[in-house]
Amino acid sequence: MNGAILKATLFLAAVLAITGCSSLNKKPAAPVANSGISNGEMSDIDAARSKGLANGAGAGAAELNDPKSLLAVRVIYFDHDSSNIRADFEPAVVAHAAFLASHPQMTITLEGHTDEQGSREYNLALGERRALAVRRQLVLLGATAGQVRTVSYGEERPVADGHDEQAYSLNRRVEIIYQQ
Repeated sequence: MNGAILKATLFLAAVLAITGCSSLNKKPAAPVANSGISNGEMSDIDAARSKGLANGAGAGAAELNDPKSLLAVRVIYFDHDSSNIRADFEPAVVAHAAFLASHPQMTITLEGHTDEQGSREYNLALGERRALAVRRQLVLLGATAGQVRTVSYGEERPVADGHDEQAYSLNRRVEIIYQQ
């Protein structure tokens, strides 16, 4: 028994040592996709919601393109090392959830991003947590789980170059991308 535990511990230590070493050569990573809430957990809720929602096919383009609407807010920013939705972005999340609930044919992709601080692996996970936090809130507020897809790009797609807090704060975000 102790021999098996020792072997497992050594194996785990070796794996951690290998994965802890990262290359200085940063190549764009493949996105990490995750649905967040399992279909099994949400299927009953989704079915009930879908029955009660009118199909507004083709509708909603004006709402989505109105720069004065909260739906124009397509980027949710986050504090350093956090996946909590900031209070100043909660109204936008509520507006997107209401829009999705009233337009069941619409789908979105939530792209999670981070600044360059931290390891590549950590940033991919943090970007995923951010996208899942927005997804969770959207679903709780009326969108169906099938309408919301998540993907994490970590630090691989910055919108601001630079190595200061101003650039970092612009890169800590979830982008909302609509599809129909």
